[in-house]
Amino acid sequence: MSLTYDDIVALPKVVLHDHLDGGLRPTTLIELAGEIGHELPSTNPDELAKIFAENANSGDLVKYLEAFAHTTAVMQTEDNLRRVAREAVVDLADDGVIYAELRYAPEQHVAGGLSMQQVVEAVQAGIDEGVAEAVESGRVIRAAALLDAMRHLDRSLEVAQLAVANRERCCVGFDIAGPELGFPPANHAEAFAYLRENHLPVTIHAGEADGAASVSDALVQGARRIGHGVRIWEDIEDFDSDEPNLGHIAQHALDLQIPLECCPTSNVQTGAAKSVEEHPIHTLRDLGFAVTINTDNRLVSGVSMSGEYKALVDNGWTKDDLLEATLSAAWGVFLPYQDRGDLAEMILEAYGIEL
Repeated sequence: MSLTYDDIVALPKVVLHDHLDGGLRPTTLIELAGEIGHELPSTNPDELAKIFAENANSGDLVKYLEAFAHTTAVMQTEDNLRRVAREAVVDLADDGVIYAELRYAPEQHVAGGLSMQQVVEAVQAGIDEGVAEAVESGRVIRAAALLDAMRHLDRSLEVAQLAVANRERCCVGFDIAGPELGFPPANHAEAFAYLRENHLPVTIHAGEADGAASVSDALVQGARRIGHGVRIWEDIEDFDSDEPNLGHIAQHALDLQIPLECCPTSNVQTGAAKSVEEHPIHTLRDLGFAVTINTDNRLVSGVSMSGEYKALVDNGWTKDDLLEATLSAAWGVFLPYQDRGDLAEMILEAYGIEL
């Protein structure tokens, strides 16, 4: 029997790749922009969300990125950061998410005079409030922060040190984000070496705007997960045939079950995939890769976790396929082994599978 949208919302979900500045509520963005006098394309929530989604689907990267100028503009105070983080957790919980890693770049939120440490503390306060609010409404969710450094800038070591300093409080991992092409992970080798020395997990955006070589570089730098990673298919000869031939990069990722943080709709919008129907995620799943399902930017791309699940179901995915991807995400979270096992148990129980 085909899964309905309500069925999908009820399924437990784990999101590994969700940008805090890409997931604001339209109403919140409008309210906060009004308070600081920031001009938006529209002050009607539905119309604003539609404009962002149309820009994301336009094939024009400049238009796609316009949204972030608006969202980061209102995320420059402790109160606003706390609110955005709180609402993100509540919204994800309402969508059936039981664990979320919210990633953000502290260096993008200091224009109002905050230090990066103050940014981290404000976001974590909001995450804590969101978890408490979700529990009050009968939802169960756990959420954590993952710090981004902007790969085209030069503060990656500083952000890495910030993540390590806050690991006991809130930061479970590190990432580099921003323009991939022309800004390889190796540019930040010092930061990644520091993180390895301090045993803090790393995920790296790779294989989205650049090809398999970018994924290779990310793995060399110590990535335990790959942000997007869909263009790893370029290291697989005869990818869509009955007998594909994996190159060394793809085989490495497969053998180690490196989670690929696939974001189906966003990958289409940024050109990493032709369509959801033709997305590499389907064949990568069939080949045994640890594919996971993610949102990337909920507001900017006009998506939700349930919507991404539904898009895959509409393209042939079964409930068992969703379970496998969700379990891959659960085992890929940046939490201790025991906690990952607890997550996996929750998911299996929700799917009616007894251990």
